[in-house]
Amino acid sequence: MRNAGSILAKALKLAKEITKPELTTIELDNQLTRFVIENGGEMAFKGYRGFPANICVSINEELVHGIPGPRKIRAGDIVSIDIGVRYKNYYADAAITIGVDQISPKAREIINVTKEVLEIGISKIKPGVHLFELSAAIQDFVESRGFSVVRQYVGHGIGSQMHEDPQVPNYRISPEEQTDVTLKQGMVLAIEPMVNEGTYDVETLSNNWTVVTSDRKLSAHFEHTVAVTPEGYDILTA
Repeated sequence: MRNAGSILAKALKLAKEITKPELTTIELDNQLTRFVIENGGEMAFKGYRGFPANICVSINEELVHGIPGPRKIRAGDIVSIDIGVRYKNYYADAAITIGVDQISPKAREIINVTKEVLEIGISKIKPGVHLFELSAAIQDFVESRGFSVVRQYVGHGIGSQMHEDPQVPNYRISPEEQTDVTLKQGMVLAIEPMVNEGTYDVETLSNNWTVVTSDRKLSAHFEHTVAVTPEGYDILTA
């Protein structure tokens, strides 16, 4: 998984370099796919539950699962790129949101808050911690900054499958809902806060994949694959 994560991290670094105005989202998919394969990895998303592309590219009000195509990236866009990599039958999953050229103050703020809250969530990880402590910390920080956290999509366990138990919500779980998962050494989690400018409600477009904010305001998404270690955590996609 560390090898998968290393390839993925380098792919996202490349994504930051090449995500420019006039680049089409399918060309972004093609370049990142080529990079992963040349570095010994396999793309994990294509065909997964029927998804038709190798990466997810979600722009502005799009939250997750944007399908690459002929759309051109424009100055002022914020672009969320989510990639899954498989290496020797083990998986890593990570995402970033990139501001293209000069973006609005609100766009910059939501990117910074989402990136920071991912770090806050990860910092809570160590053996013995209850999962809902991490979830509550994410929600509290995001809402203290005037944004909202999505309820319909959550983080997840990851390993020899892309999605494994447990689910990792980014919002406070009520006592009735708590499954009381206690983190243990050797667990690996994909932590992925999804933060909206306005309402946390989302909807899926007619292509049955692309998820957008219900009010069409901005959304940002950051994700790391993180292992629970005896001392705390290890970010495998750093």
